[in-house]
Amino acid sequence: MEKKPYRMRYRFCALVLVLVFALYVYRLYDWQIKNGASWLATADNSTQATVTMTAARGEILDVNGEPLAVNRTGYAVTLNWPYMRQETMEETVRQENETIRQLVALLDERGEEWTDVFPIVYENGAYAFTEGADQEITTLKSRDYANVNSYATAAECMDSLVEKYEVAEGYTPQEVRDIVAVRYNMTKNQFGVSHPYTFAEDVSLETVTILSENTQRLPGVSIEVTTTREYQNTSLMPHIIGRMGKFSSMEEWQSTYEALGYSFDDSIGISGVESAFESVLRGEDGEKLVEMTSLGSLASETVTKAPEAGDTVYLTLDSRIQAVANASLAENITAAREHGEYLNSINSDGRSQYHGEDCFTGGAVLMDVKTGAVLAAGTYPTYDLVQAQEDASYYAALANDEQGTPLVNKAFNGTFAPGSCFKPAVAAAALEEGVITNSTAITCNHYYTRFTNGSTVNAPTCLGWHGTITLRTALEKSCNIFFFETGYQLGISAMNLYCKRFGLGVKTGIEIGESAGTLAGPESRDVWYQGETLNAAIGQSDNAFTPLQLCTYAATLANNGNRPRATIISKITDYTRETVKEELTPEIVENVGVSQENLDYVKAGMEAVSTDGAVSAGLKNYPVQIAGKTGTAEWTNGSDNVTFIGYAPADDPQVAVAVVLEHGSTGTYCQNVVEDLLDAYFYGAAVQEDGVIRTEAEQQEYEQQQAAQAAEPASSGSASSQEG
Repeated sequence: MEKKPYRMRYRFCALVLVLVFALYVYRLYDWQIKNGASWLATADNSTQATVTMTAARGEILDVNGEPLAVNRTGYAVTLNWPYMRQETMEETVRQENETIRQLVALLDERGEEWTDVFPIVYENGAYAFTEGADQEITTLKSRDYANVNSYATAAECMDSLVEKYEVAEGYTPQEVRDIVAVRYNMTKNQFGVSHPYTFAEDVSLETVTILSENTQRLPGVSIEVTTTREYQNTSLMPHIIGRMGKFSSMEEWQSTYEALGYSFDDSIGISGVESAFESVLRGEDGEKLVEMTSLGSLASETVTKAPEAGDTVYLTLDSRIQAVANASLAENITAAREHGEYLNSINSDGRSQYHGEDCFTGGAVLMDVKTGAVLAAGTYPTYDLVQAQEDASYYAALANDEQGTPLVNKAFNGTFAPGSCFKPAVAAAALEEGVITNSTAITCNHYYTRFTNGSTVNAPTCLGWHGTITLRTALEKSCNIFFFETGYQLGISAMNLYCKRFGLGVKTGIEIGESAGTLAGPESRDVWYQGETLNAAIGQSDNAFTPLQLCTYAATLANNGNRPRATIISKITDYTRETVKEELTPEIVENVGVSQENLDYVKAGMEAVSTDGAVSAGLKNYPVQIAGKTGTAEWTNGSDNVTFIGYAPADDPQVAVAVVLEHGSTGTYCQNVVEDLLDAYFYGAAVQEDGVIRTEAEQQEYEQQQAAQAAEPASSGSASSQEG
């Protein structure tokens, strides 16, 4: 009796299994026998394809979250292969061409841009190749497209493509050209089931409305809600933000990007942060499964993988300080040039001397000495990022400007002779190697006669007659004779060993493109003469460094010999900016290997520069004590370069600064830029609405004065009325 419950359970389980198997048998019977023909026809008459869903690109912000490169919701017009299928291929082609014609006509009428890379135009009653489109013309003539000889004319290319794309008669020559242009680019972008074609990337809502009302006569045309890249404050830091563009060639795409999931129609970062952080910003595309009937019409579509937006990149740069750097460079380079032109106009010797009238370019960098974070990286002249992308003539003018070279980032890629800014590194090396001590005395009688047997003829010279001096005074007065002799005793090999540790002649580690500069020595030329070491020791010869390198060098001195890796990335978050994925971790590249005692000797000399030396008139009374070094690099054909490196506060460094005015002639304008940058960091200086740089206190005072002046007429008017 006790076993009956168990028997009941066994019987129940067995019954369930029988029912399950019976259900499976019935389904197999239905699929294979009862409705087998129907299911077979369905399988034969449908196909599936996976279509990519593009992810939103990550954004680029400054250190405070101010937008630099962000996304704006927009509308793209796309052509979808499954929706364009007709009953026969002939009808499909005819409908496809007519749809393209109507789309082009509509967008042209409304002044909207559509994607057009076709290198043939119709003008003056004939087809002609687009001037300057040699690479695209070569692609057009290739086997995959027009399949014509390399010497084929534009008309012959058109004949081949009209036949290939079955463009019917009845269209005007311009309409034929436009239809072929779109079909050509569709072919390049592998238009098909899995690859929709983007006909226009950013159209207005009004145009979208018109298209939506005409979907019946425009099969295959759909409107996609997309994100369009939008740049803010477009001339603030275009070299750093960079730009986006299409692949330069099919080969580039196939060799590198196709395997990474890019389609040929995609845009990628091609310079600056947009390029360096392409993999971070891009995100991960999604996928949807599209099912079509045998006739090519859409049966269903299902999202199988949602797209994941790219990450957001925060820079270390502060937009306010960056704007001050740009404005100050523009103001002082212009002032240096105008001052030089004035002096040259009253110089009786004509152009026998240069006074700064050839000053057109410069760069400035402000850096956190502990972290290596670049707070500002000004370059002059700069340019408008968006205009350069959209206006070919504007870009051509930038590219052809050999005087200002605005496309070159002067802060990271411009290399300049540093002049006497080089001397602190030489001093540190000589002290550590025991060549000199802090009390070593060298006599300066203006001429350095070691290699001239005591003769002053053709002897290297100093700017002054300093008498017998030690290191502190030599740095303060920037005595060439002291450093000629120190460099001679030290030798080029030992000198360059330490200079490289200070970051001179080596890359700083910044995340985007930079120049390594040139450190003068046997590596910089085929033959190195001992006497050339003298010029190298005072920052001339082949020495040429970027403002970024010079600023890193100053930061290394401020940081007691620890050289930080330069960076422009503060943190990386997810697209929503809520989750931090990476954050700036300060990195010390190396220690220069100079004792603290010797570094302190050098730093004391740099403090004396701003209190008693060459810049004391301009920076002596600055509220924050500055340690620095000026530089003047001579040119045989042009005005001198003027440079400055330094850090502040001198007793507890927070920021390092480097400024270069190429052919600036006089250090006054260079020091003005330094002061503006320090004002921006310590006192909140900003470029105000009237274009003038003022600290917060100065702006408040200015606004009070303006308010008082505005009130004066009203007060006078009121008194007059009472008297009347």
